[in-house]
Amino acid sequence: MSDFKNNAFDQIQKKSNINPDQIMKVAKSVQNADFSDEATVRNLVKQLAKMSGKPVSKEKEDKIVRAITNNNMPSDMNTLSKLFKK
Repeated sequence: MSDFKNNAFDQIQKKSNINPDQIMKVAKSVQNADFSDEATVRNLVKQLAKMSGKPVSKEKEDKIVRAITNNNMPSDMNTLSKLFKK
């Protein structure tokens, strides 16, 4: 793995307590996912919240799902992180 990927995984693990193997497993499971499908995206958000051990309120979940299904995804990790913190 490149230094960039290692650093990214380290940062994700520190901030979310999600281990890189879990991240890769989720990434592989959604490779061909339809991110315009609300049920698919909602399931992914719930799965990631459960993995991190951090609760996601219904309001926050709805906001994240709307952002993803409307193809309004943040372009960088800091913006994405802020979306989860709101």
